Amino acid sequence: MQATVTDHRSDIAVLHLRGELDSDTAGQLHATMADLLERPVPRIVVDLTDLKFCDSVGLSTFITSKHVITARGGWLSFAGANPFLSQLMETVGLSRYFAIFPEVDDAIAAAQL
Repeated sequence: MQATVTDHRSDIAVLHLRGELDSDTAGQLHATMADLLERPVPRIVVDLTDLKFCDSVGLSTFITSKHVITARGGWLSFAGANPFLSQLMETVGLSRYFAIFPEVDDAIAAAQL
């Protein structure tokens, strides 16, 4: 898995994930998320457009990050999930705790409301 971060506006980070997120690559995601969580108010859009696979180990990083994000008044949303990932997030209940958007631009626009 490859993880890159781009900043949109001064207060929103977009985390672009590419490849497969599983137990072998979850450490990289954890390190990237730890850096993002150091921001005073973490506002993160996770771009899933190029992520082909994700298992429960990968998802758990987002779930555990939510506590820090919420405590600091921030948020985390997902965008661009393929049908497999959309179904996975629905099945494990992430859609009840995180906003999920069709495109990154939609997630960023929703943050401006």
